[in-house]
Amino acid sequence: MGWLKDETGLGKTAANYVPLTPLSFLKRAAQVFPDHPAVIYGPHRKTYAEYFERVTRLASALVKLGVQPGDVVATLIPNLPAQAEAHFGVPACGAILNTINTRLEPDTVAYILDHGGAKVLLVDPQFLPLAAEAMDRMEGPAPTVIEVPDDHAGVHGQGHYTDYESLLAAGDPDFDWIMPEDEWESIALNYTSGTTGRPKGVVYHHRGAYLNAMGQVISWRMVLHPRYLTIVPLFHCNGWCHTWMMPVLGGTLICCRDITAPAIFNAIADEGVTHFGGAPIVLNTLVNAPAAQRRAFSQTVEVFTAGAPVAPATLAKIEPMGFNVTQVYGLTETYGPGTECTWNAAWDELQGDARAAMKARQGVAMPFLEGVTVMTDGMQQIPMDGVTQGEIMFRGNGVMKGYLKNPKATEDSFAGGWFHSGDIAVQHPNGYIQIADRAKDIIISGGENISSVEVEGVLMAHPDVLLCAVVAKPDEKWGEVPCAFVELKEGVAGDEAALIAFTREKLAGFKTPKKVVFQELPKTSTGKIQKFELRAIAKGL
Repeated sequence: MGWLKDETGLGKTAANYVPLTPLSFLKRAAQVFPDHPAVIYGPHRKTYAEYFERVTRLASALVKLGVQPGDVVATLIPNLPAQAEAHFGVPACGAILNTINTRLEPDTVAYILDHGGAKVLLVDPQFLPLAAEAMDRMEGPAPTVIEVPDDHAGVHGQGHYTDYESLLAAGDPDFDWIMPEDEWESIALNYTSGTTGRPKGVVYHHRGAYLNAMGQVISWRMVLHPRYLTIVPLFHCNGWCHTWMMPVLGGTLICCRDITAPAIFNAIADEGVTHFGGAPIVLNTLVNAPAAQRRAFSQTVEVFTAGAPVAPATLAKIEPMGFNVTQVYGLTETYGPGTECTWNAAWDELQGDARAAMKARQGVAMPFLEGVTVMTDGMQQIPMDGVTQGEIMFRGNGVMKGYLKNPKATEDSFAGGWFHSGDIAVQHPNGYIQIADRAKDIIISGGENISSVEVEGVLMAHPDVLLCAVVAKPDEKWGEVPCAFVELKEGVAGDEAALIAFTREKLAGFKTPKKVVFQELPKTSTGKIQKFELRAIAKGL
């Protein structure tokens, strides 16, 4: 067995080393599942053979437009087939995909286009005015614009730019994909939300995208031919890598432009959806949908939920409806989900609030990460007692390369050999992580730390509350106190005193909201409540 230790003459060859890339998944699927449905959007129904050809034509056409390896190709597209095709077609020509949030304002879109240096921009006609205004504000050269009409939704092209289908028609169906020579090569550029300044450009590598996609197959307990509904925006962490994941199992990607209760229930009933991911607001939408918007279905739908901790009350309501919810957690910097609340058979007997509370934990590291834990400011492991708080840290192949053109932020985020999430959590004796709050969302009242997540969880159990968010409100005596912003269910009148009394039954007095504001909550495109806007309102109360 000595030869195992003696590596003389041993090394990487074409036979034993090929750089990991999710592009391999679609190449294989086109051979193994050529006639199986790959992408569905209304009348648009493409098999894997057709999907592969369209992706190949896109890669070829981009090269003809002058896109070279290492260039950036951006998109402003909802969850449509063209956005899925771009996830493979852009890297298949050696370029880097930059999916831009369609809800951003022109100034930020202009910054992203400038900062990323996009050479080409694929745009849904609905967002052409946004793109045009953004390009007017750019400091550098504007990208070449390609329109992507959506005839199924009645969103037609305006004829000012090259049409996407015409672009594909000009592409070579026999184009030889440009595969990465090194799996550390960049595959995607994603920008953070930028709620406290300019968004940062998070750079993904082929290796991380491959391993994240493959790891979630295990975490989600998937078998052949899942039918996945695109609720997570494909511009958000590349749809949590799920578009890259589907070809692994010959899965079907079911595109959904508008995320509404009828659209989701119809897709589940008519298209046989088996999986989707979404923020807690999506679960609330389904739980609170009137009977007229619901559809019956026989399958259990597996759901990954993230973006914020799900209120136990929401989890308790949705599971009897036919959904099995798994709490996951991650950041743009971790390709989306990095932890999962892996269910333990010992918890099967838990019911009601106890079961929901267990399911609401963010859990343990997914298989593609080397470590996820909670540490002190001094980079020491916190006691796993479910009480002591620290910062969630990540390390492994599922962590970004770094921030584009921002070495200081990259260095700071990787200090001590771990990625610093900025999220505050406790760790239970079994190692399971449970978020207490974002560091910036902790409320410090009279020297006591108050978790906004804890207060929100209590408020969400009230029958009149549809959504809520708790932020700090300045206070002369206590420094700051909890202020609740509440979105009520339809037809309900707000009663501030009653809601405060309701929270007092379950919370210590200092944790109860001192002010309740009834209004619609500002949200991001991924369903996250924009607390920075609410903090600004609270300051003026």
